[in-house]
Amino acid sequence: MNVRQLATRVDPGQQISPEQLQRQQRSGDPTGASFEETLQKLQQAKDDLQISAHAQQRIEERSISLNGNEREALVDGLKQLEEKGARDALMLRDDAAFVVSVPNRTVITAMDRGEMEERTFTQIDSALLL
Repeated sequence: MNVRQLATRVDPGQQISPEQLQRQQRSGDPTGASFEETLQKLQQAKDDLQISAHAQQRIEERSISLNGNEREALVDGLKQLEEKGARDALMLRDDAAFVVSVPNRTVITAMDRGEMEERTFTQIDSALLL
């Protein structure tokens, strides 16, 4: 990044308090976040579950429920699959199935119970019953 690009990112009216300046200097983080704050953000990002546009469309079309508890179950399942070294996995629920990319923490597609009975799942290396 050159000087002009950096200059466009600086708000000339922005005031930095002495405390913020000291935190930035100590932490080496230009946002002024402490090490603990940065670590928490990284952990939250790791716990985050991405849903591809394709999967989101399927979830909506098929009226598959994905509330907070159900989403948390998927995140917990991803953690288990990561520990076992899975890459592409099928996560089965009573009413739905999700194909996930474990390293990317992304739901690739979703299907409802009716579709599960008619489908063959390929190119997965693991399965998890939720």
